[in-house]
Amino acid sequence: MKTINYRSLPVVAILLLFISFSSLEARDPVEAPSLKGKKVLFVWGGWNGHEPEKCRDLFVPWMESEGAEVIVSDSLGIYTDEEFMASLDLVVQIWTMGQISKDQEQGLLKAVKSGVGLAGWHGGLGDAFRNNTEYQFMVGGQWVAHPGGVIDYHVDFVDKKDYVTRGLQDFDMHSEQYYMHVDPNVNVLVTTTFNGAHASWIDGAVMPVVWKKYYGTGRVFYNSLGHVAADFEVDEALEIMKRGIRWASESKYAGQEKWLHPVY
Repeated sequence: MKTINYRSLPVVAILLLFISFSSLEARDPVEAPSLKGKKVLFVWGGWNGHEPEKCRDLFVPWMESEGAEVIVSDSLGIYTDEEFMASLDLVVQIWTMGQISKDQEQGLLKAVKSGVGLAGWHGGLGDAFRNNTEYQFMVGGQWVAHPGGVIDYHVDFVDKKDYVTRGLQDFDMHSEQYYMHVDPNVNVLVTTTFNGAHASWIDGAVMPVVWKKYYGTGRVFYNSLGHVAADFEVDEALEIMKRGIRWASESKYAGQEKWLHPVY
């Protein structure tokens, strides 16, 4: 290894070396997740109030622009094609409420448990198939209320070192503030605090908004923001979702992360 004689270097050169070394130390040693070359299934449907078509038209072109091969389906029947599901890297679903057959549910569960990633937002993932508890176990939570309907509320980052949240700042939303029943073993990245204005008994309750988890070896990413497509006009809300989709797509390629300190 060659030794550098700092005394023989001009001051400017020393400063440049310092900046270079500092930037290398600050750089994340793990390459950022990418959708390039990934095979993604986008499934949309269910209750129209969450604007699944507009969300399809927002996220599908973006994923394609990132280099993903995207297959779009407005039918849950595609979950029963075992060979096709196993070939995927990621499922992105927006399907609020509705019903899923036993075979359809089992097809999705098996794929994710075997390593296919799953990502979604709001009711499209966290309020789908209310009668299916194993599905809810996979997602990590279930919507139960949004006191006050569409209201103003604040969103807080509790883990600012994760890829999904790095460099982002706390922000405000005008939308539904989801109150959820949440798996205590999810990795919570973002929270919101209820003020009791619409349900006095939950004043001060801190509720997860964004989390990561596993179901088997499949990465699962959930974001409770996104009541309507316009919610993603908030830069932070959109960026969180994009990063979460990229992260979930890495199930088959990246090592499994460890939840050392579930914060919820």
